[in-house]
Amino acid sequence: MTKILLVEDDDTITFGVRVSLEKKGYEVTACTCLADAKRSFSETYSLVLLDLNLPDGNGYEFCTWVKARCNTPIIFLTVRDEVKDITKGLDMGADDYVTKPFHIAVLESRIAAVLRRAPEEADALISCGRISLDRERMRVQAEGKEVVLTALEYRLLLVLMENKGRTLPRSLILEKLWDSEGNYVNDNTLTVTVKRLREKLKNTRCIATVRGIGYRMEEAEDETRR
Repeated sequence: MTKILLVEDDDTITFGVRVSLEKKGYEVTACTCLADAKRSFSETYSLVLLDLNLPDGNGYEFCTWVKARCNTPIIFLTVRDEVKDITKGLDMGADDYVTKPFHIAVLESRIAAVLRRAPEEADALISCGRISLDRERMRVQAEGKEVVLTALEYRLLLVLMENKGRTLPRSLILEKLWDSEGNYVNDNTLTVTVKRLREKLKNTRCIATVRGIGYRMEEAEDETRR
C-alpha cells in the first residue's frame, strides 16, 4: 500500500484529504506540526503532502530536512499563491505546489502524476506524448523520426523529461543547464532554446509555459491522439 505523510494543522482539511485518499487505497499518516512530522517520517513513505504555515515552523524547513535525507516526493499545500512562494518551494526540490482552496480531485490527480514519475526515473528510455529520449544513446525521436539537437537543446529536453509533470522555475532550469566548463546560460538563451526545441519537436505542445514561473513537460492530449 502506498504510504503518504500529510503535514497539515487544519483539522477540516486533514479530515477531508485523509478520507478521500484512503478511499483511493492510500495509507495516510497525519501530523499537525513539524516535530510530529520529523518523528513520523521514514523512507517508507512514497509522498509527503506539506502545508507551509505550521505551529512550530514552516514547510520549507521540513522540505529541506527531508531532501537532505532522501528523495521522497513532496507536494506543498498552502494558501500562499504568490510566484515568489511557489518558486521558492520548487527551487528547494518540491515536486508540485497546490494552492488552497483546492478540489480533492485535482489533488488526487497531482498525487498520481508525481507517483508515476518515480519508477520512470530509472529507465533509459523516457517519453512524453510522441517524444522519446534514450539516455544511454543520447538520441531523441519525435513522431517516430530521429531529431538532431544541439548539446544545449538536448540537456534542456533531458531536464524537462526527467521532471515530467513538474513545474520547473526558470532559475532551476538555468542552474541545471550550467555546463561543466562553466559556460554561462542566461535567461534570454533559455527562451530562445525553448522556442527552437519546440520547433524541432514538430511544434510540440508537451513543453508548456507556466507564466511567470517557468516550464513543465506534460502529456498533450491532442498529440497523444494524432
